[in-house]
Amino acid sequence: MESQVRGGTRWKRFAVVMVPSVAATACIGIALAQGALAASFSVSGQSFKVTADQLVGTGFSQYGAIDQGYTLKGDKTAHPVAVSAFKSASITNMCQSVVTPDIPLLGSVSLTLKAGGGSKPVEAENLYIDVEDLSANATFTNIDIGVAAKDASKGPGIAKGDQANPYGFAQQADKAVLTDVKQTAWATTAGTFKLSGLKMSLSKGVKECY
Repeated sequence: MESQVRGGTRWKRFAVVMVPSVAATACIGIALAQGALAASFSVSGQSFKVTADQLVGTGFSQYGAIDQGYTLKGDKTAHPVAVSAFKSASITNMCQSVVTPDIPLLGSVSLTLKAGGGSKPVEAENLYIDVEDLSANATFTNIDIGVAAKDASKGPGIAKGDQANPYGFAQQADKAVLTDVKQTAWATTAGTFKLSGLKMSLSKGVKECY
């Protein structure tokens, strides 16, 4: 069975019931060397934006969770997220950007990372993406919607340390294909992460991937 979804989702409050348009994401976290599982660290006060031409993921699952973290002023805060997990993923023409505001004498500074733009896409294993906002065209193969999070066995499972209800709503699929991806996320972790053609740049002002 295949399911196609077009459109986007914007989180104004934490929704217990998610829809497949939120289900899978293209994603690269700002710390590329992180091998830890999702939510095993406090997230920073900066979300980041990512675009990709295509993400092809196998062994997909998604569940709701809370990311604990800080504001840029050091106050503790929490973010509701949809954690999208893949046993393996391939990402084509990826762009990631994060903006640091209010730097003395400089103002805002943007960090942009690009990879997977040639014949070799970005590749990841045991990938977890903590998503706040997503827009994409998506196709899911053999999707199950409404399973208990602890029983979403097609994906890599709930990440150790995640603040997620194991009996809460989840969904899973054998395969997910997303195109024209635009997303905002708070964290990304992976067991392995291979970025071909990696390019990183810093620039003054607000220069985001979208």
